Amino acid sequence: MLKVAVAGGSGYVGGELLRILISHKKVKIVTVTSERFRGRPIHEVYPNLKGLIDMDFQSADPETLSKSADLIFLALPHEASMDLGVDLWDQGKHVIDLSAIFRLKNITLYEEWYGIKHRRQDAAEKSVYGLTELNRKDLKDATLVANPGCYPTVSILAVAPLIEENIIDINEINIDAKSGVSGAGRKVEQSYLFSEINEGVYAYSVGRHRHTPEIEQELSKISGKDIRVSFIPHIIPMDRGILCTIYANLVKGYSTKELLTIYGKYYRGEPFIRMCEDGRYPYTKHVIGSNYCDIGIKVDERTGRVVVIAAIDNLVKGASGQAVQNMNVMFGFEEREGLMLAGVFP
Repeated sequence: MLKVAVAGGSGYVGGELLRILISHKKVKIVTVTSERFRGRPIHEVYPNLKGLIDMDFQSADPETLSKSADLIFLALPHEASMDLGVDLWDQGKHVIDLSAIFRLKNITLYEEWYGIKHRRQDAAEKSVYGLTELNRKDLKDATLVANPGCYPTVSILAVAPLIEENIIDINEINIDAKSGVSGAGRKVEQSYLFSEINEGVYAYSVGRHRHTPEIEQELSKISGKDIRVSFIPHIIPMDRGILCTIYANLVKGYSTKELLTIYGKYYRGEPFIRMCEDGRYPYTKHVIGSNYCDIGIKVDERTGRVVVIAAIDNLVKGASGQAVQNMNVMFGFEEREGLMLAGVFP
């Protein structure tokens, strides 16, 4: 059994990691940390886990984590992940980090977009970007994995085939994404109160969202050319889920059916990519609670554009589920182990 620890287990992402890992047949949860709830039973913070995990939250002590676990999931704020993650990685531990601290290879770019001083360029350079479907080969030998953000996960998966097959004009990619409120984390802020968020939708961080350089970095890697995207995120009054709509100009005429065939070949054999049939499109309710990414396509022949629509659960495929999927690849487990979760509907 692989011994795993979850650092930062009291947030939404940490809670989802625990929910998934308790049913994983190849791992044993040995330590779960939370500074805020240290010493309290996990089920008091997450009543949905009562009777399923009998542990208390502990402090995130590097020595304790290193001695108890083979792999540590970090569901912590950026700076905390940098310090703890590098310490554990330096000790030879496998680390899957769910913050953004190791995602960008250019740490100057990271400091510009996040406003945080980066102290370990070597770790950022050696980390593997954990978008499983595109980096599976590198993940097999990885010891430090930078788990992707939720918006980048759905955006990159949605548009990657179009870029790799030179189907669209890479100079004009427009991404419109709408996320449930849980994407902001488990914190109390006025803008996320029920009366503030209910019955309304708004755009935020327009043109300056932190996930923009992450999306551009990975799409540029696929293309071999520098790519810039227009990325506009929105908050929508639902608990969880992301619906992402991407608009791009075709370089020549394609039909919807032709593009569906191309996507089908590109993602053939991928256990967590589901293509929608012609005329059908993703719906967030179909992926909630699951590790699936649903993708639908429509060619707008009148304008010469393609519209790609994709949906994920931001807390599962956009975070915890993908982290477990990466773990499965890293340690040679069956990739679907612990993740065969049907979406919760309605």
